[in-house]
Amino acid sequence: MCRSIKTLRPPFQETVTDEDVRAAALQYVRKVSGFRAPAAHNAEVFTRAVDEITASTLALLDELQVRGAGPQRVAE
Repeated sequence: MCRSIKTLRPPFQETVTDEDVRAAALQYVRKVSGFRAPAAHNAEVFTRAVDEITASTLALLDELQVRGAGPQRVAE
């Protein structure tokens, strides 16, 4: 599932922006929900899921310890 989401940590990516993380979260929610764009009655829950996954992913990337890697993320 979500095979096209790229790995967002070194050594796969030198730097990762907040936009990169949000794009991955959006792609994940689209895949799981089966909707490319939600209907109006689902827009709020869809957006909230993207926001929550983005926040969780940013926390994960900020706290991961990758041996021999430099800075992992460039905040925007």
